[in-house]
Amino acid sequence: MEGVKLIGGRGAIALALVASALALGLSQAADAGRTQPPIYAALGDSYTSAPGILPLAPESPPQCGRSSNNYPHLVAKALELSLTDASCAGAKTEDFTGSQSPGQAPQFDALRRSTKVVSISMGGNDEALFVTLAGGCTIADAGLPNVGAPCESQYEAFVDEAFALGRPPREAAFAQVRRRSPRAKLFIVGYPEVMPSNGYCPSAIPWTTGDMKWFREITVRLNASLSRWAQANDATFVDTFTPSRGHNACEATGTRWIEPMIDSLTGVPLHPNVTGVEREALEVAAAMKHAGVR
Repeated sequence: MEGVKLIGGRGAIALALVASALALGLSQAADAGRTQPPIYAALGDSYTSAPGILPLAPESPPQCGRSSNNYPHLVAKALELSLTDASCAGAKTEDFTGSQSPGQAPQFDALRRSTKVVSISMGGNDEALFVTLAGGCTIADAGLPNVGAPCESQYEAFVDEAFALGRPPREAAFAQVRRRSPRAKLFIVGYPEVMPSNGYCPSAIPWTTGDMKWFREITVRLNASLSRWAQANDATFVDTFTPSRGHNACEATGTRWIEPMIDSLTGVPLHPNVTGVEREALEVAAAMKHAGVR
């Protein structure tokens, strides 16, 4: 997906931000005797691949919108990891083991027994959860006064069913990572705050306050599910929601880390902008460092 070019020389700035904030202290000098960098596999959907954040990674299938400045690339450079980035916009859990589009390898093909670090962000597209609500709530709320939560009334049963159907295969897929890469440290990356807890911004997102709050609660619910699985399975949950509070898509340019539905600067609504991606990288890199990566 095409978007306005935002990065230019900011990729280097982002890396410097990640590196300095973590006080990595990594030597830049080449050392002929150093060990090979740990192998890092990044799996996930558009909140990992970062469509609209240019430039595209050279190996990215066009439909994936995989940026060379997404958080896996920034983290890999900061921590000196050898990255295989399989993330792709629109990915669902089923695309871990199946081809998302003709000629595209399953994301689990990125996993090796020698892989030492794996990050996963997945769930928003399962059962078409996020995309159904993005379109459905816009239609449900269009032209209505800011009263109640019309979208919630229409889609509450759909959401409950999506969670019931999506969680078991997602958790089973996460467990497969252990079998494919038994020595890897596993990081489950949550979703950021996309909508405010109590706001109204019809020029940016034409939803009622009640429906934006409801979508926010759905994000919290999905993150809680991901966190519970991580805690029960010796994985690390990376919370990107808490640091992003107050930087949702309703906020003004310069404050928001998520782009709005109307006049998105990246051309990709309800997804992280450059700052949002940089902040994700900080959280993921900090979690990896804390877990003993490098």
